[in-house]
Amino acid sequence: MADTARLEDGTLAPVAWRAQDGPQSALIACPCFEVFFGGARGGGKTDGVLGDWLVHSDKYGADAIGLMVRRERTQLIETIERSRVIFPRIGAVFHEQEKMWRMPGGGRLRFAYLERDADADSYQGHSYSRVYIEEAGTFPDPMPINKLKATLRSGAGVPCGMRLTGNPGGPGHQWVKARYIDPAPMGMKIILEPFKNPWTGEIVQKDRVFIPSKLGDNHYLGGEYVATLQMLGNETLVKAWLEGDWSIVDGAFFDTWSATKHILRPFEIPESWTKFRSMDWGFSRPFSVGWWAIAGDNYDTSEKIIPRGALVRYREWYGSNGQPNVGLRMNAADVGRGILERETGDRIAYGVIDPAAFAQDSGPSIAEQMSAVKLGDRRLSWSPADNKRVAQRGAIGGWNEMRSRLTGLEDKPMLYVFSTCKDFIRTVPAMQHDPTRPEDIDTDGEDHIADEARYACMSRPWTPPAVAQRSDRYRPAPARSRSNSWMTA
Repeated sequence: MADTARLEDGTLAPVAWRAQDGPQSALIACPCFEVFFGGARGGGKTDGVLGDWLVHSDKYGADAIGLMVRRERTQLIETIERSRVIFPRIGAVFHEQEKMWRMPGGGRLRFAYLERDADADSYQGHSYSRVYIEEAGTFPDPMPINKLKATLRSGAGVPCGMRLTGNPGGPGHQWVKARYIDPAPMGMKIILEPFKNPWTGEIVQKDRVFIPSKLGDNHYLGGEYVATLQMLGNETLVKAWLEGDWSIVDGAFFDTWSATKHILRPFEIPESWTKFRSMDWGFSRPFSVGWWAIAGDNYDTSEKIIPRGALVRYREWYGSNGQPNVGLRMNAADVGRGILERETGDRIAYGVIDPAAFAQDSGPSIAEQMSAVKLGDRRLSWSPADNKRVAQRGAIGGWNEMRSRLTGLEDKPMLYVFSTCKDFIRTVPAMQHDPTRPEDIDTDGEDHIADEARYACMSRPWTPPAVAQRSDRYRPAPARSRSNSWMTA
């Protein structure tokens, strides 16, 4: 990337690094406190943050103090090696033992890794004007990153900020997507987050933004790199890497999910369609309530044709405080009242809930407490859901039932979701396989809506016609034939 620039006196001087037009230039110029820079592989993310540091340290000199973090030591090596190519061009000196660059103007950039979440505690008391998190999606939980935000302070009045990079996939995919992508999927929109000073009552807003970076934005990589990526991973992951598509998840449990196929623009549900609700209870973790309609006949929405018998999720209530996997801690009566309020005008045929909600450990069960609430002459009614997760002893499991509906028949799913059901769209496609039981979901994930949708599917079992016909053709021979063979047409 070395080139030259003409100075004011007309002489040419070497340029250590120059931002490419597009996302890299936007990153360098962005004044936001928190920036997530990423998307596709090969989008110039590492060069972008190293260049951001060059500009920052050149402007603030010895008051520029930076920390660049990666999850693992081995990942850190490549970032350091890239800095060795760029930084010496301006006379920066690297101190190997401290893993730190000292810039000509006195600024310092230290490299570190956080293999354990508790490692972030060792930085408490430090002060940095810039913190860089490389590949944020490799962190399963945002807590260590959040702890590092407390180090962003400057006694010299330098504007402080955090810069993060990342690609789709990885153990932290869900929280990264929820914080940076979901609020503005196309990026370049500033999100303001208010915070209240508990002593003064003053409201301070912190801003953050997602700057999408794709392979096409990097003029130094082309077809050869695309071919290399295609050799490295499975088709789903390669697509996510190339397109920066955060709706595509490597290793997804529901691998037939497609935003194009399964998400619908909201429309008025025909009165003749049966409606019902499903629920997964939660207190410190989120609860989830889903409202479903059953297509009475093939129905043309003008967007697509919904097959007869398909389930349409037209409304949801996710009991989260806005942070991934953190509940509202509402009591059952208030939740029940909230459900009734949302059902005003609906005719709900039935409701299913996790059987655990009927447990009477110390007084009325959760289901009873919700059902005790009245709104006018209406009360909630619940039935225990069939909560089988995986197939056992010949009985179909809930995940298989849900997969079957998502797959559908002849490219027509039997389960759809309104685009307003944002938490379903955020969490269900990101569900991962349990590493020790691949036929089940990893329950460490945010699985509350997936469980609730499973209850809905199990309340309306669906068998593909081809499977039903095959079952008819492979029946045991009548007893009078004394045959021990199976009838095959």
